[in-house]
Amino acid sequence: MSKSWLLCALMGTLAFGQAAPSTPPPPQPGSAQAENEAKPPADTSASVPATAAVITINGVCAAQPKTAAAKGAAAKPAASTTKDKDKDDEKAPAAGCKTVITKAEFEKLANALAPNTTAQQRKQLAGVLPRVIAMSSEAKKEGLDKTQQYDETVKFVRMQVLTNQLQRKIQEEAANIPAAQIEGYFKEHPDQYEQYNVDRIFVPRTKQVEAEAEAKDEETDEKMTDEQKKAKEAAEKAKTDEAEQAMTKLADQIRAKAAAGEDMSKLQKEAFDAAGMKIESPTVNLPSVRRTGLPPAHAAIFDLKPGEVSQVIGDSGGHYIYKMNSKSEMTLDQARSEIKGKLQNDRMRERMEKLNNSYKVDTNEAYFGPGGAGPMPPPRMGRPRPGVPPAGAAGQQPAPPQAQPAPQKQ
Repeated sequence: MSKSWLLCALMGTLAFGQAAPSTPPPPQPGSAQAENEAKPPADTSASVPATAAVITINGVCAAQPKTAAAKGAAAKPAASTTKDKDKDDEKAPAAGCKTVITKAEFEKLANALAPNTTAQQRKQLAGVLPRVIAMSSEAKKEGLDKTQQYDETVKFVRMQVLTNQLQRKIQEEAANIPAAQIEGYFKEHPDQYEQYNVDRIFVPRTKQVEAEAEAKDEETDEKMTDEQKKAKEAAEKAKTDEAEQAMTKLADQIRAKAAAGEDMSKLQKEAFDAAGMKIESPTVNLPSVRRTGLPPAHAAIFDLKPGEVSQVIGDSGGHYIYKMNSKSEMTLDQARSEIKGKLQNDRMRERMEKLNNSYKVDTNEAYFGPGGAGPMPPPRMGRPRPGVPPAGAAGQQPAPPQAQPAPQKQ
């Protein structure tokens, strides 16, 4: 979890009441400003001692008990820290005080909100933290921490924090996967880590309808009787069926040409030209397809030998013809991070399902209405783990192309 919801909530809450800064003009290309912005500044935070002050807020300090303030009235007020700021006793602020936050204190807070914070996140937190401290101090002066609303809000936020920490703990524990388990999964599922180089031809299901002709038909329809419209619809359906049959026949012909060794790219262009497609024909080669990268109905192509051409595979999108070029296998090192990500996700899902099934909820429909309370959204367990390919990444091919619909009349 690279960024905690607590840090996000803090940033969002503090945006309230702040005017949007004016946007400066972008630097001119080649200028010194543009070159400086292109190079991120070096991170020198490690060289700062842990006890050094990193934020000083003048005019705001920890409230003090009246007795302590009276005794030290003649003395110069000492710089306070962020510790012990939630005393509930009666307070009297000291004049000219300030709040000093050391590097150690700041990093302790930052890491609690979002572990492994980046330099940019630290800068964002430093930008809002002084305002949080100043406004919360003023809120205490006005007694807002003594209200029932405050108590109930703190109660709920405390539960949110604990929920967040539990989810983080579950994620960390799920990531602790022994190397032997990863190796065992690789050996048990060898077909999942096979890669295939294939060519694919897509033949649209039917021919494209010209937009101008369709617009004229719509104008004519407005003047037709119901009987004429029914007759026209029947004629159009027969025409569509005939066009689909023609494209099915074309797919069989192209498949025969592919099996005879003709160039797959030229055959793809022939299919698009015959269908009246106005877009560029797709690239036929898929260099690293895996079994999870194609629809289940296309899985038979993985049994082809190099050089073999599949039968025509038809679905609602059109017709597909594959040619097998080669097959290779991933090594354990290549698949390791992907397997770890999958096993981690499985373990997290199993733990969360067990937790969610451990309780049962009854709600008063007379109060909440039919259906009771709203559904609970699934918890966000952080970003996808490294090595788990997102949609469209290597090993997961884009969905087969679809015929483009004719433009509609505006």
